[in-house]
Amino acid sequence: MARRRYLVAYDIRDDRRLRTVATCVEGYGYRIQYSVFLCDLSEMEVIEMRGELEQLIKTTEDSVMIVDLGRPGDTSKFVFIGPHAALPVSQAVIV
Repeated sequence: MARRRYLVAYDIRDDRRLRTVATCVEGYGYRIQYSVFLCDLSEMEVIEMRGELEQLIKTTEDSVMIVDLGRPGDTSKFVFIGPHAALPVSQAVIV
């Protein structure tokens, strides 16, 4: 099954929920900014991650954005201004 690269960003209003959401997403990808992650996931992993996040957040206050960036390793969709962390190589995250 082919993996795709996803950008996951969130805005969580409660510190406790923020920590649990961060821990959840860290299990699927790499932090590139404070609340922004890159995740190379299969279709099933995206469904699992989304399900976990829907249970962790308060949908009336919190927001999670999941953006499909295409094939892992395709960096053409990224433009950085200023210092930034290196993008992760294309691979799965094993927790």
